[in-house]
Amino acid sequence: MNAYSELYLEVAQTALGDMLHYAVHDLKMDLSRFYRMFIQSGIAEAFGMGDPKYIAGMSGYELAREVLHSATGEYEYTVPDYTDHRTGEYWAGWAVAYYEWYSDTPFDRIDQYVPIARIVEMYEPYHEADITRFVEAVDQKMQSRHTQSQLARLRAYVGLSQKALSEHSGVSARMIEQYEQGRKDISHASSATIYKLSRALGCRMEDLI
Repeated sequence: MNAYSELYLEVAQTALGDMLHYAVHDLKMDLSRFYRMFIQSGIAEAFGMGDPKYIAGMSGYELAREVLHSATGEYEYTVPDYTDHRTGEYWAGWAVAYYEWYSDTPFDRIDQYVPIARIVEMYEPYHEADITRFVEAVDQKMQSRHTQSQLARLRAYVGLSQKALSEHSGVSARMIEQYEQGRKDISHASSATIYKLSRALGCRMEDLI
């Protein structure tokens, strides 16, 4: 069941597309960093749940400014470039808004399996195809990543090797490997171990178990 009516879908897709385009091309921000702000701010969750303030009450430029204000406490007043903006970032926002609505999968969960930078890379060939082809491709990626352990997914998401995660957390690389391969059940690990790993990964302890 979709979180909001299909009547608002096109507006929501345009807003998210404009938001990413504005953040990257006008504000010169790193896409992945900005998208994490979008998720961590709680705006992504409200958007996905169909909050009219976000899906229909703000332009993409206003959404980007709201995200930055939530993350930094300041508003950004850069005037958007209103020239043609059918960029990879615009398309990624437009497409991921559709997938979130269609699949009822939260933005943060989609990003764990298929990061926003990877969706931009899918611009070719999917931007000229029917949106259902993009949905099928993301479904396949979600399914293939689902076979990985949650620890492995989160480690890959933040860009750490097993060795680097070991150095950051103080948990041995061998133990991390055993948890990721399922030879040890991380849900049976000590709370101290789970805490160290979650701190190093920037996630909640519950996310690992």
